[in-house]
Amino acid sequence: MPLHFFSKAVLAFALISAPALAAEHKIQMLNQGLDGMMTFEPAYLAVQPGDTVAFLPTGAAHNSRSVLSPENGTSWNGAMGEKVTVTLEQEGIYLYQCDPHLALGMVGVIQVGQAKNLSAAQKQAQTLSSRFAVNKDRLSQYLEKVE
Repeated sequence: MPLHFFSKAVLAFALISAPALAAEHKIQMLNQGLDGMMTFEPAYLAVQPGDTVAFLPTGAAHNSRSVLSPENGTSWNGAMGEKVTVTLEQEGIYLYQCDPHLALGMVGVIQVGQAKNLSAAQKQAQTLSSRFAVNKDRLSQYLEKVE
């Protein structure tokens, strides 16, 4: 068989199996975690385009809602105590919060591929952090992990 047949076969297989390579990640919504009270864990997560992230409630008093997504990026707004699963296709920074615990700094950062909207995320982080009663530097610390 000609060599180009095998090249096309390998390319076709790679394209068909590409969705199978997408990873699934889990973020817990916690009353107490490694970063203190009212936190997502992990609160910073780096993933690849096409990966899925599931927000898992550990109690009925938490939700997850996106507050910043890259252009054409997925947004979500989970109900209280609801598991939310999102597939993130667009590269950039996604910021999210727990609505009832925003004043306690219950926020998180997901980096999908390249951080194309980092400056917008930093600006939004300043706005959000000004609404925190405690843990005022939590979000900026998470954004420092962005590569």
